[in-house]
Amino acid sequence: MAAASGDKYSVLLPTYNERENLPLVVWLLARTFRESGYDFEIIIIDDGSPDGTQEIAEQLEKIYGSDKILLRPRARKLGLGTAYIHGMKHASGNFIVIMDADLSHHPKFIPEFIRKQKEGDFDIVSGTRYKGNGGVYGWDLKRKLISRGANFITQVLLRPGASDLTGSFRLYRKEVLQKLMEKCVSKGYVFQMEMIVRARQLGYTIGEVPISFVDRVYGESKLGGNEIVSFLKGLLTLFATT
Repeated sequence: MAAASGDKYSVLLPTYNERENLPLVVWLLARTFRESGYDFEIIIIDDGSPDGTQEIAEQLEKIYGSDKILLRPRARKLGLGTAYIHGMKHASGNFIVIMDADLSHHPKFIPEFIRKQKEGDFDIVSGTRYKGNGGVYGWDLKRKLISRGANFITQVLLRPGASDLTGSFRLYRKEVLQKLMEKCVSKGYVFQMEMIVRARQLGYTIGEVPISFVDRVYGESKLGGNEIVSFLKGLLTLFATT
């Protein structure tokens, strides 16, 4: 029934040193889409991971088929924003799902995103940790305070019309994501927030689905002190220009 809608969902998975997590997240994604009957593809954008993530992705391509898993690597670490632009060039779906490959985002929420999108004909559906039964698991108090604080400051300054701005688990209409990418200037952590702020400026509609976010199981978190500084700089730039 669902597949008859003619919609196709392209999942963009930027990876850097995710060899332990990638097979599991791909398996969960494939299972979720098959059970819900939606047409899908998973585009893996690996930024030259030294840990062998790319070799794992090549094996997954063989297992699931190159129509379902598309490995589109890049030579080195070039940042999240450009990874999405790169992945989108290869996406054949009319909807794009962006998420982290480190198992902090569970694919089980994607059918809820899709339902929400269809219900309100939204341009964007954003997973939120700060509404309904959404939440964060496995973070220490410092991380929670940074995230909540960043979100609060942003709400006060920018009034973006969405409750979770720094999250990176979202569903976009492809043409909307393309438009936003053309407008976005920031890199790193602040980039997700700019996407929502620009969306509001351009009059796009945003739906929200509460999600539980689980801190990464394997590997190192990529949020360091300099990310926080660049986040605040980016926030002030956005405040000054929007």
